[in-house]
Amino acid sequence: MKKKIVVLTGAGVSAESGFSTFRDKDGLWETHPVEQVATPEGWQADPVFVNEFYNGLRRQLVEASPNEAHRLLARLEKTYDVTIITQNVDNLHERGGSSKVIHLHGELMKACSSIAPNDPQHIVTLTPGEIDIRPGQLAGDGSLLRPFIVWFGEPVPLIEAAAAEVAQADIFVIIGSSLAVYPAAGLIRHCRRGIPVFLIDPQEVRLPAHASVEIIREPATIGVARLIELLNNLP
Repeated sequence: MKKKIVVLTGAGVSAESGFSTFRDKDGLWETHPVEQVATPEGWQADPVFVNEFYNGLRRQLVEASPNEAHRLLARLEKTYDVTIITQNVDNLHERGGSSKVIHLHGELMKACSSIAPNDPQHIVTLTPGEIDIRPGQLAGDGSLLRPFIVWFGEPVPLIEAAAAEVAQADIFVIIGSSLAVYPAAGLIRHCRRGIPVFLIDPQEVRLPAHASVEIIREPATIGVARLIELLNNLP
């Protein structure tokens, strides 16, 4: 039976693909206040502006490509049972070849009802040919169509499924996440005691005091290649 690897990824895994991150220096929050584009209140105040912000991100995403970190993680599926839990809203893991991806914060290439965002009947996938949500465009339930994004102040519907995956992991890996956004940052606490835990990030990351973690202080592309070397030496 294959060992189970669970990987939590944040903005750092997509940064080398040229896709804008939110929190880093010169990130999107520097030019677009969170309250304006990433809260239910911002949506209520100006849905056209919020949709156009995400339309612009979507146009950028279709021009971006998976990087070597995405591809190497997908390749791990040959020898491990791999689940990716991502805080990112891009689809670069899927495009890189990963088959099991849990999106905690939604998916940029999808749109949904503004009164029942998680109702699967009214979640639609946008395509490069029809990438924008137009002003006044409606979901199947007659409400305004909005980005399928978990905004600040909204529940994270897949957090329990993600925690269950982490609890079953034989190996846990964190890549490019500041571990500053909850509840995702708390997933490390669901690891079984004694399993190998790796952190890949060129920046200092604040870890729980009790955590025993092997740190690879490299960008994602270099760090995942190094991770694979370390995995090959595990018993």
